[in-house]
Amino acid sequence: MIRGQRSLVMAVRCPGVGIVKEGEISVSTLPLATIYTGRIRRIPFLRGIVVLIEALVLGIRALSHSASISMGEEETKMSGPTLWGILALSLSLAVGLFFIAPLFLVSLINPYLDSVILSSVVEGVIRIAIFLLYLGAMNLLPDVRRVFAYHGAEHKVVNAYENNEPLEVARVKKYSTAHARCGTAFILAVLVISIIVFAFTGEPVLWLHILSRIILIPVIAAISYEITQFAAAHINNRLIYAILIPGLALQSLTTRQPDDSQLEVGIAALSRAIEMDKEPL
Repeated sequence: MIRGQRSLVMAVRCPGVGIVKEGEISVSTLPLATIYTGRIRRIPFLRGIVVLIEALVLGIRALSHSASISMGEEETKMSGPTLWGILALSLSLAVGLFFIAPLFLVSLINPYLDSVILSSVVEGVIRIAIFLLYLGAMNLLPDVRRVFAYHGAEHKVVNAYENNEPLEVARVKKYSTAHARCGTAFILAVLVISIIVFAFTGEPVLWLHILSRIILIPVIAAISYEITQFAAAHINNRLIYAILIPGLALQSLTTRQPDDSQLEVGIAALSRAIEMDKEPL
């Protein structure tokens, strides 16, 4: 999956069942809604919230499209209620696992912590630990490891393109599977920034504590996005690069080395995205 300036491109290696031929690369495009390309997408801080919604919505659509192709079926377009229902469920599970669960766990040891700041730091460490355990568990699943290999292919082709390399397998494969603007780095920034933001919420009653963890997520996402974008734009600065190292290292859990056939799919997606961006409005 590659996001262009005006469209989303999805490339899938066909398994050879149903209506598709084995080995072919199916490339589909989805015009991006105005909310993802319009003025609000360029407003600092607001754009971070838009990007979060965009990543979730487009990711679900891309997975649905890929599943349809893999089963040799025509793509089933999700209706609004279905899409938003899946999105709501996904967000609820993520918030519960990464934000509410750490809050309850740290509440068990809060009597032994002598400050709100220390409590926030411990909660943040628990949150990061849960995230790392989650990624480790996902890597045990063969299908997820394959998805992570395609994620690595996306990064390799984008890195090659940004270094003005021809989009050919032999030229692309030498590049890293890590990228400074990866969503994994963004998530790590969210986890770290949440420690600082939540430290200002004090120690309210439990229900307010839980509510703060939910309503402050957009604020944290907005701040984190600006930080990651700034860092990615100044990656050649040694200090900035040092700050980026944890996010780049974490991508070893969300990417894997792709094979040549997976690189071909990544190249097909990026090539179509480039073509779409060149077309007149």
